[in-house]
Amino acid sequence: MVEYLDDPRLITAERLRGGFFEGWPAPPSVERHLEILRGSEVAVIAVDGASGDAVGFVTAVGDGVLSAFIPLLEVLPAWRGQRIGSELVRRVLARLGGRYAIDLVCDPELVPFYERLGGLGGTAVMWRSRGDATGNQT
Repeated sequence: MVEYLDDPRLITAERLRGGFFEGWPAPPSVERHLEILRGSEVAVIAVDGASGDAVGFVTAVGDGVLSAFIPLLEVLPAWRGQRIGSELVRRVLARLGGRYAIDLVCDPELVPFYERLGGLGGTAVMWRSRGDATGNQT
């Protein structure tokens, strides 16, 4: 059974160990991951009700009034296919309700997933640091 936490202060770094940031060349540490969750305007964490470990999460940052951006949505591989990602998106959108713009940038193959949840495909421009997730330049 999956439970959803709307308050990242209720999760510890130990509960984030599990393989998030799959495929990242230099993923953030669990401590940095916790900082990301706690520093976000909105963070929703999917938790395994039996173990208390995080199995997925979504974050949003924004101005608190007009616009927001969803930079991260992840579900651990073993937990995919159970609609956890969809539920995380629904919950973060509900928390951001009424905003004029909620933007998300993703790889092209993920666009249909977000379109099924009411998103509109579009064009994006982005800048990426050449540093790793710890802030160090590589």
